[in-house]
Amino acid sequence: MLALRLSRRAHPAVQLRRLLVATASAGTGFLLLCTLGHAMTHPGSPGASFLRLTWCAAPLAATVHFAVAVARTDPGTRPRPGLSAIGLGPVRLVAISVTTTALSTLLGSMLALLFFLHLRGDLTGMPFDGAAADFLAATQPLPLPAALTLLSLVPAAASLAVALTLRPREARLAGEGLRRYGRFGARSSSAERETFGAYGRFGARFRQATGGRAAGAAPGTQTGGTPRARSGEETAPGSIPQAPQATATPSGLPWGTAVLAAGLAVEAYASAATTNATRMPSGLPTGPAAVLVGWALTAVGLALAGPGLTHLCGRLLQTLRPGALRLLAGRVLMEEATRIGRPLGIVCAVASAGYALAVLHDPAADGRSLGPLTTLGASVVTGCAVATLFTAAVEARQARADTTAALLRLGAPPTVLRGAAALRAGALLAVFGPLTLIVAELAALPLAR
Repeated sequence: MLALRLSRRAHPAVQLRRLLVATASAGTGFLLLCTLGHAMTHPGSPGASFLRLTWCAAPLAATVHFAVAVARTDPGTRPRPGLSAIGLGPVRLVAISVTTTALSTLLGSMLALLFFLHLRGDLTGMPFDGAAADFLAATQPLPLPAALTLLSLVPAAASLAVALTLRPREARLAGEGLRRYGRFGARSSSAERETFGAYGRFGARFRQATGGRAAGAAPGTQTGGTPRARSGEETAPGSIPQAPQATATPSGLPWGTAVLAAGLAVEAYASAATTNATRMPSGLPTGPAAVLVGWALTAVGLALAGPGLTHLCGRLLQTLRPGALRLLAGRVLMEEATRIGRPLGIVCAVASAGYALAVLHDPAADGRSLGPLTTLGASVVTGCAVATLFTAAVEARQARADTTAALLRLGAPPTVLRGAAALRAGALLAVFGPLTLIVAELAALPLAR
């Protein structure tokens, strides 16, 4: 009930993002139901039906990724001071976020089922003069358990992904803590035990007032670690904030480069292969099965290398005696490398696949026109990738809202902030644009011969 109230009272922008999740879920659910209809119409070719079901993996993954990004930016389920006192701790907030995601995806799945039944003629008669009766199995009764099982894939996968991504940090580090300090935490330091209870709430300000000294400590001695790092409290008004720690470099760039190189090598090998042909979706020629493996590896490699490349863009902006504008743009890119780098890498993978599709598509050839299901699947994948990138940009803007407000209070003109944003966008486009074109040309090469 609380999740329904939070969903109903949310900001219009949040409601729009949830509706987009429902739309993506409806598109993916309709593709899954069309796969069921093809299997019912062609019972003698289970391999072709399984291949159609395999092609639905890309829209399913894109929808789940987009649902997780929307759940991360939901302001209604963000931890705030005082919520634990009324029973809304981190675990309850994660449960609310999972419930909201499940409601959005279930709405999309129900819309897909209604539209599928409408096209079959089970509700108001056969539309479009029966043009869709072939792949919808309109002449056979629909097995409802199988349809509901397929429709439950998107809500189940999205809810599980949100629960695993947004689970409290204490639960994530529980296993590591038990391994490091023993089963009962016998080796935990006294500084960590001090933050329990009332002292944990008020000890940070006391240590600030005493210059970081504990009770009974000699002047000039420190108790180890900053108060804010140990207690998680904000600094007191009027105090000088601690200098932020250096941004850690994302570790996925070497792995992403290796996986990307492996994918390109598999595609180069597939260009010379003449056996194990796999039927591609409508609009693409039949090619070797290794092409699919190469495409998957290149997509994973771009997603893994995205944070590292974004961090590298931030470093390049700060080289050769940078000014205030380049320093600000570079530091923001380095700080947000993990948040926006992976969605940006996925967008590059989708853009390279779309470019390869545009190069290989020949409308004049017989039997190679883009079908409605291929268009729907490509639209779902592309829309989810772009929407996830914009959602990650919104999350990054929310994360640096305090820093932006502090810069404005210090007298920074808004033109500087807009110039830094334009500089960041230009640096990312200069790095990811040529990379996308190179990967797209190499991806289209095996099927172009």
